[in-house]
Amino acid sequence: MESELERHTKQELRSKHLLPVILAIAIFMQMLDTTILNTALPSIAADLNEPQLKIQSILISYTLVLAICAPISGVIADKIGTKHTFLLAVIFFTLGSLFAALSMTLTQLTLSRILQGVGGAMLTPVARLALMKAYDRKDYLRVINYAITPALIGPILGPVLGGYLVQYMSWHWIFLINIPIGLLVLGLAFFYMPDFRGAPFKFDLHGYLIFAIAVFLITYGLEYSINGAHKWLAIPLMIGGMLFLTRYWFYARRKDKPLFSLTLLDVRTYRIGLHGNLVARLGISAMPFLLPLFFQVALGYSPSDAGWLLVPIAVGGLTVKPVVTRILRLTGYRHVLIWNTALISFFIIMIGVFGRDMPIWALVIQLYILGICNSTQFTAMNTLTIGDLGKEQVSSGNSLMVVNQQLAMTLGVAFAALFLNFYVGQHWFESENTEKAFQLTFISMGILTMIATLIFAKLQKEDGDFMAGRKPAE
Repeated sequence: MESELERHTKQELRSKHLLPVILAIAIFMQMLDTTILNTALPSIAADLNEPQLKIQSILISYTLVLAICAPISGVIADKIGTKHTFLLAVIFFTLGSLFAALSMTLTQLTLSRILQGVGGAMLTPVARLALMKAYDRKDYLRVINYAITPALIGPILGPVLGGYLVQYMSWHWIFLINIPIGLLVLGLAFFYMPDFRGAPFKFDLHGYLIFAIAVFLITYGLEYSINGAHKWLAIPLMIGGMLFLTRYWFYARRKDKPLFSLTLLDVRTYRIGLHGNLVARLGISAMPFLLPLFFQVALGYSPSDAGWLLVPIAVGGLTVKPVVTRILRLTGYRHVLIWNTALISFFIIMIGVFGRDMPIWALVIQLYILGICNSTQFTAMNTLTIGDLGKEQVSSGNSLMVVNQQLAMTLGVAFAALFLNFYVGQHWFESENTEKAFQLTFISMGILTMIATLIFAKLQKEDGDFMAGRKPAE
């Protein structure tokens, strides 16, 4: 008979082998949910009797909660363990999906998305943390590459699946599909997720609350600037948000170990990478929101056709992944970030310039190239931003970068909705007013994204060379 020690050893090995599978399924569920929703927005708006161009709150609420809750996922995992934190994350995400499917109003759906966001903020980071602690460093890269493969498949499958579900069933199924996946992850995690805990440390709760309130007020200030009934709240909310952000700045200068140390901004490449990341992602993040609406509301495509038209972006991103490092080695970070940002801006503007006059084959090629540029941009920005941080700065710097990325996604959708509703409301065109408004919105978001080239131009030629494997003489 097996001894207790042998059974325990086998259990540990089984848990270690299944941990990447658990992370892979969790990432797939989250990425599928994120991409499947965009195609369904017009149908959701119609079913809930909401304006099609003012449905962005269900996207903004989710990404905003991710931005606010991301910094505390690691703290909770250290306190109650990776297993219990991950189980809570799956429960919140799955319950949020169920409540979203049962929602009868936009307010109910938005609240359900907030619950999903709370779970989503802990889901991937905690599983990744467990993976990092379970495997040796020499094996971690191999295992994480296996685990994140679904993150590349989700954006391809999501828009198409979402389009067909909406067209032939109902939008409720885009949330119901999460429930069996969530139950599968919950079962696997209950039996096989290891329970790691971190060393106790004092979390900067005061600083976190100040920062979270600032982000919340600024974001919803932009959101209310679109809402006709509550536009008067927009300016007070944004002013309040800026005051809280200023308050955090002075607080962090005095605090010994603040949530996000201001010394991070003393690192030049981190400062440039953070600012460039925020601005460049505005246009990139707006596209998954704008394109499905443009195809369906302005051009009259079916949900399934609109979903298929989003696939080239995901395929382009998947295609370039293996060669991004080689591109950076050949040209350097500065050239890639300046010219790649300019290309992204150019392609976004071109969609606005040509509109329905662009042949479908040309649009597919353009979206495929845009996907290549997006993937290259993410890899370059993310690695450059944290590349020069010291060991004691990596954890805080990475956390702030993740918050910055989620905030950029939130603001990208908010700015796109703001431009779109502004142009629709001007009635500048006798006919096709909505289509022209979309075109002007694409042009505006492209110009906004172009500003990031000025930020990346501050980089020095040799910045990031050690990460790309470039020789100093090159």
